[in-house]
Amino acid sequence: MSCDAVSALFLMFTAAGPVPDAPARLVHIADFAAVPSPPASVAREPMFAEIIARASGLNARVTALREALKTSSGGNPAGYAAFKTEIAALAVADQAGSDELRKRGGDSDLKCILHGIAQDLPKRLAEFETASTAVDKDKALREMSYLLRDNVEVITAPPAPPV
Repeated sequence: MSCDAVSALFLMFTAAGPVPDAPARLVHIADFAAVPSPPASVAREPMFAEIIARASGLNARVTALREALKTSSGGNPAGYAAFKTEIAALAVADQAGSDELRKRGGDSDLKCILHGIAQDLPKRLAEFETASTAVDKDKALREMSYLLRDNVEVITAPPAPPV
């Protein structure tokens, strides 16, 4: 059956519906509630742009660390002390971003997500340091990579309009 035939049948059946008691009323634009606009994105603000840049750079380093684990004989890879310091600094920046959004008010999920990432990054770092096998170290780094990727994605995602 062609689309035209299906459309014609649909229109015929809908036209055969019950007759309304009152005459049809025209709908005016004023009948619709104003749709609130989405909140402005924070991704271009300096604080959040810095978080994006740090998380992106650290995620690339996590990938390199994971590769280095495959060929290392154990221990922490070269440059690990600086990496650890940068992860701690990112966690502080994420918490500061969360605090800033909380001060602004509103019902943004971003402030909660940034707070959670700020808490989880040090935990994943501790898991990496206490892991006794390369598999466990890789797992901690993989989880850290997810957090770093999420850190970028939640800030750069277009804000949703309030519900």
